[in-house]
Amino acid sequence: MRKILVIGIGAGNPDHLTVQAVKALQTVDVFFVLDKGSVKQELVDLRQSILTAHVTRPYRWVEGRDPERDRAAADYVSAVDDWRRARADVCLSLLSELGEDEVGAFLVWGDPSLYDSTLAILDDLLGRGSEFEVEVIPGVTSVAALTAGHRVSLNQVGKPVQITTGRRLAAGWPSDVDDVAVMLDASYAFEGVDPDTWIYWGAYLGMPDQILVSGRVGDVAAQIRSVREEARARKGWIMDTYLLRRT
Repeated sequence: MRKILVIGIGAGNPDHLTVQAVKALQTVDVFFVLDKGSVKQELVDLRQSILTAHVTRPYRWVEGRDPERDRAAADYVSAVDDWRRARADVCLSLLSELGEDEVGAFLVWGDPSLYDSTLAILDDLLGRGSEFEVEVIPGVTSVAALTAGHRVSLNQVGKPVQITTGRRLAAGWPSDVDDVAVMLDASYAFEGVDPDTWIYWGAYLGMPDQILVSGRVGDVAAQIRSVREEARARKGWIMDTYLLRRT
């Protein structure tokens, strides 16, 4: 039976690959990638550099065009569902390139379990009748790269942590937690929290142009906005994460 590996490749540093991931790369016949266009070609190039560094056997590289998501839709959940179905259609076409008894792989930023749709898409395809085995190789998350960059722990002693999105944070601080890791925030939701809250912010984590800012939200919010907008304009894209801490 065909086999699909979902390999976490870390937050951007090629050294984030685990020994398990490197060993898995050596078994792959076909690597699949969803191309997000010329603006994010840097992300495709980084994947290719990982293969150049770690794969010595012959392999095929198959790209598909990542469909656009309706980011202005009133119903966020329905828009994401529609986008995932469109992605699944593209992935179904990609998998037609995988022969019987061959191994294919998707290289996933961070870890496949955290805010990534690859596993859900593969479940969708299995539900449609496709036949393949799935194996997941964990990777270093952007949250782990963020806390490592700032040299802080993710949690305070004896306290829980919540990982959420900027959209959810904008609706209010989660109950019963003092530490909130926030991903997918394009609207600066941190500007609405208590200004005495501490923020650890990072962009392009693990990459050569990594940016880190920390301090009281009241002191550094404007700086983070300015740095983020400048970096996005310069590179054409940005991936950032932050940890909010009430002490």
